[in-house]
Formats: sequence, C-alpha cells, structure tokens
Amino acid sequence: MESYHIYAIGFLAQALFSARLIVQWIKSEKAGDSISPAIFWQLSILASWLLFVYGLLRNDFAIILGQIIAYTIYIRNLQLQKRWKKLPLVTQILALGTPLFAIANIIFNWELHQNLLFKNDDIPVLLLIWGIAGQIIFTFRFIYQWIYSEQKGESCLPLGFWIISIIGSCMILSYAVYRTDPVLFIGQGFGMIVYSRNIILIRKKKLQLNSEN
Repeated sequence: MESYHIYAIGFLAQALFSARLIVQWIKSEKAGDSISPAIFWQLSILASWLLFVYGLLRNDFAIILGQIIAYTIYIRNLQLQKRWKKLPLVTQILALGTPLFAIANIIFNWELHQNLLFKNDDIPVLLLIWGIAGQIIFTFRFIYQWIYSEQKGESCLPLGFWIISIIGSCMILSYAVYRTDPVLFIGQGFGMIVYSRNIILIRKKKLQLNSEN
C-alpha cells in the first residue's frame, strides 16, 4: 500500500496545476480570449517539481519523463515574458538546479533506476509504454507552444496547445484508471474542462475578428 505522504505530494502538485488552470481560465474569461499569464508558468514550475518527486517516489517513469521535458519550457516562457529575472536569485538557482541534479542522479545510478522504473512489477510493459506515450503527447503541447511563442516573440497559448492537451489528457486518464492512480485521474479530469473552454474562447475570438473584418 502506498504511503499517504506520497499521495499528499502528488495531490499538492495536482492542486497547483489545477490552480494555474483556474487562474488562466478566469483571466481568459475576462479578456475574452485565451491568454498566457505569468503566474500560470510560475505555478507550473512549482507543481512540476512536486510531481517529479511524486513520480520518483512511485517509481513511475511515465510521470518523470513528462516533467523533465516540460520544466525548461515553463522557465523559457517566463523569460519571454521578461519575468524570470524578477524572481529571487535563490528561486532561480533552485528551479534550474533541481532538474539537473535529478537527471544526474538517475544517470549515475542508472542500473538501480532502470530496475525500479522500467522493471516495476506493478506496471505491465504495455501499460508503461501507453503511459509514456500519453505523457510524451501531453508534454508535446508545451513543445508546440514553445515553438509557436518563439515565432511570435511572446508567450502564447494557441489553439493547437489546447487540442493536444485534450488528446494527451485522454491517454493519461486511461493510464490512470489502469494504474489506479487518483492523483493523475483527478488532475486530468478537471483539466479537460479548462482545455475545452479555452478552445471555445479562441474560436469565439476568431469569429469576432472575422465579423469585424
């Protein structure tokens, strides 16, 4: 049986992920369009760090992989918004150093982590592959968002970001059901509502602009 403190870390991470979506949702509703506020990325960094720890404690490589990839993109978006350097220096060092330390730890203890993460009797190989695929697709939304934002020269949350979010979220939800993981299930279930609403807001904004032209 999993320890309660491990689930507590996971639920706290998902609570922060949900909080970022709620803030983004509220600000977008006020703006009448899908926007990318700085606090969305700040909460993302903190939540991602906690979920990374949760993945390590549960020996779940699918979770770990997703957080490693997304983490630096969160930081890059704050840089595009010129908010990164405004954070306290200690926060910047911890934010940059933590994933590097974690990756180095996995590399130098690869045999141990390989047995724990890839040979986990609690996760069948096919299920692990499905979970990793879901995390890759879910994380790809930020790669897409990053490329889109770099081209625009500003931090944006485009339509494609939300569409990819829904596809990846559906895969992770099914993984969570088979994995019996309430942390992933609750987090993704709530996220689906916000993803769908942002798509509606973007489409409404485009229709409004088209009618004006």
